[in-house]
Amino acid sequence: MRSSSLSLSSQESRSLLSRLSKPILGFALTMVAAASFAAPASMKIGTIVWIGYGPFYVAEALDFYKKYNLKVSLQVFTDPALIPPAIASGAIDGGHLTYDQVIGQVANGQRQKVVMPIDYSNGGDAIVVDSSIKTVADLKGKKVGFNPLSPSDFLISYALKTKGMTDKDITPVSMTPEAVPAAMASGQMPSGVTYEPSLSQILSQGGGQKFKVIFSSKNAPGLIADVMVFDEKVIKAKPTEIAGVIKAYIDGMAYMKAKPEESAKIIGKFMGISPKEVKEQLAGVYNIPVAEMPKAFTLSKDTTSYYASGEIIGQILKDKGQIKALPAAALTFDAQFVNALLKK
Repeated sequence: MRSSSLSLSSQESRSLLSRLSKPILGFALTMVAAASFAAPASMKIGTIVWIGYGPFYVAEALDFYKKYNLKVSLQVFTDPALIPPAIASGAIDGGHLTYDQVIGQVANGQRQKVVMPIDYSNGGDAIVVDSSIKTVADLKGKKVGFNPLSPSDFLISYALKTKGMTDKDITPVSMTPEAVPAAMASGQMPSGVTYEPSLSQILSQGGGQKFKVIFSSKNAPGLIADVMVFDEKVIKAKPTEIAGVIKAYIDGMAYMKAKPEESAKIIGKFMGISPKEVKEQLAGVYNIPVAEMPKAFTLSKDTTSYYASGEIIGQILKDKGQIKALPAAALTFDAQFVNALLKK
């Protein structure tokens, strides 16, 4: 015989079960909500002030990364040569480099790989001279200011090679791209190699009549290519985050196309130039559309392919003693992220 003082009716049992289950259910729902709203993953990306990185500036200003549960911080470097070692040390997750930098890093044992082509300079990098110089051949014996081991170094080397010359035929003057305008204006040297926005600063001096371009990246499309790079270990550890950064960049490109006026203001604020100057400088760079991105990773003789441009770049770097041997092109990039974009 069951004692009434120790037993519960079915109604009481259901009531007790209901009271016990509510806190448990509430806790479970709280945990699910917490998982759904996990703190955004933080990413630090090294960059420089360059018009081709405009979509990244837009993405940061409008926080397009939030959509992909990311908090991305652009770390601005005044010298692009400092970005690869920062990636190698883990101080930043990835960075914006030129492809010649990647070749140099891989050739010297680093495992830094291109995950996405960004742009290629289409006149945004140039050799600027005063009226005493008419052609590249006239640079012989003259002082030329440029930043060693940088895109400027590569551009002058390539230009000289087209005339059967080397850097031994000129007098190199080491300086950053930003220092070139003042140095040339002061008469310290008749020629310099730089890129936007410094390029426009030089060309605007003297009412636009004092200096001119004798060779630019427009003469060699694809040879100065900007890329997004991550170390191999970061690619393995953070593939979702990297994919999110790429998608936010693409959103930035789309915004620039849809709202050019607003975009020019955003980019101008980041670069410290006017919206009008932004529009002018954008003409000197070609941001690669998603549909064209795979071409960079495809075996081709076209210089917009890393196989073709890499061979030319690598030979120049080897001739200058910057690398001992040219690495295989396939070791310099990881096409999985771009390929995934096109599968959708």
